Amino acid sequence: MGRALEAAPEGGVLQAAALGLIDEYRTVVYPVMVGGGIPFFPQRERRVDLELVETSTFSSRFVYLRYRVTR
Repeated sequence: MGRALEAAPEGGVLQAAALGLIDEYRTVVYPVMVGGGIPFFPQRERRVDLELVETSTFSSRFVYLRYRVTR
């Protein structure tokens, strides 16, 4: 199912998140200052608790973060 979500249009991933079907979030962060934009985690009525389970920092200043959804 993970590969199907990666290939799904943005709305499909947001719907899966809203239904509580995502077990883990994997992100790569690059430090850039911006004045606005779309939040990575959309505002929702239901709170989602995340547990940081893995990090990696690369020489290119990218940071990999893996979070598990705690239920």
